[in-house]
Order: sequence, then C-alpha cells, then structure tokens
Amino acid sequence: MTASPLFDAAMIETILLTLKLAGITTVVLLLVGTPLAWWLAQGGGLWKEVVATVVALPIVLPPTVLGFYLLIAMGPHSPLTGLLGRQLSFTFTGLVLGSVVYSLPFVVNPIRNAFEAMGPRPLEAAATLRAAPLDAFFSVALPLASPGIMTGAILGFAHTVGEFGVVLMIGGGIPGRTKVLSVTIFDYVETLQWPKAHVLAGGMLAMSFIVILAMMLIERRLNGGRK
Repeated sequence: MTASPLFDAAMIETILLTLKLAGITTVVLLLVGTPLAWWLAQGGGLWKEVVATVVALPIVLPPTVLGFYLLIAMGPHSPLTGLLGRQLSFTFTGLVLGSVVYSLPFVVNPIRNAFEAMGPRPLEAAATLRAAPLDAFFSVALPLASPGIMTGAILGFAHTVGEFGVVLMIGGGIPGRTKVLSVTIFDYVETLQWPKAHVLAGGMLAMSFIVILAMMLIERRLNGGRK
C-alpha cells in the first residue's frame, strides 16, 4: 500500500479557504469594529455597557452554544433567510457572518482600549485648529489608535483561523466550501492520519507563537518602546 503524501490538493484547498475566510472576516471586523469601538469609548451610559456586554459574549459563551443559535438564525425558517431569500447556513457567506460575530470582541476591545488610552486632549487640540469631527477622527484618532487596531486585526485573524465549534455548527465541514483547518485536523485525528494532523497542528502552533510575539512587540511600541 502506498502512503499518502503529507500535502495533497485537498489540504492545500483547505489552507487557502481558511486564509480566505480569515482575511475577509478581518476586513469586515475592522470596518464594523472600529466605529463600534469608537462609539463605546466615548463616555459611559447603560446602553453602551449593554452593547459592550453583547459584543463580549462570545468570549465566555461555549462555541457550540453560539454556533447553535447562529445555525438557527441562518436556517431555512429564520427571519434572516426570509429577508435575504436564501439560507446562509452551510455556505461560505454564512461562515464569514458567523466568524465576524464570534471574533468581534477580539477586535473591538483592543481598539476601544486604544481610543480610551488616547484621552480627549488630541481631539480638543484638533478642534482648536478648526478640524471637523470626522476629519479629526481620521487624521488624529485613527493614527494614535493604530497599535490597538493592529492588535485587533491580528487577534481577529488568528481567532478566525483557530475557531472550531462555531464553524463546525454553521458550516458542517463541506470540502471546498466550508471545511477549514480546525475541522480538517479533527477529521485527520478521527481517521488516524496523525502525520497530516501534525503538519496542520504544528503550523497553527507556529502561527500562534508569531501572533503572541507580534502582540508583545506592538504593546512595547504602545508603551513607548520600553524593554
């Protein structure tokens, strides 16, 4: 019997699909999460704390619970399906939507912290120079919060790549459409293809190391380059 190669077309397809999912999700997260983090950082209020709590729920909720409700929300009898005219469960678009929901706190919280650490003085200085609020946001607030935005982007990308429970619930692991790395590793273990599982798991371990190192370097820069 001939041993199967460590890398085959199906594995490469899975890696590319996972990177595509994480890339699209990260872009959507930054577009949605940055204004949301800015709004949350502007003062208190009960409603803002309620919204912040809803955003943070995926951190503590079991992925299967979140995936279960997302599966219902994207199912054939949901209001969302009626509105769109098609169901999103077991589709790549559904995976992107689910990934945005479960990775949202990992992007919003670092950006919110960066905005809050900035304080009101830079914007007050911009206002004295007659800068419009929108202009001050893009020319002052965003550059000052860039370390937090970079941290959020890295965390959002890494969390999307590594998520298992939610993507299995709403994607089902359809090859070429919704089968991502974490689901593939599980399948390799179930079918006793340990060498292939080692290749993918080792790659994700290396990626996690790089993510943590990058975050530490960004944090050091945020703190003024202290060693």
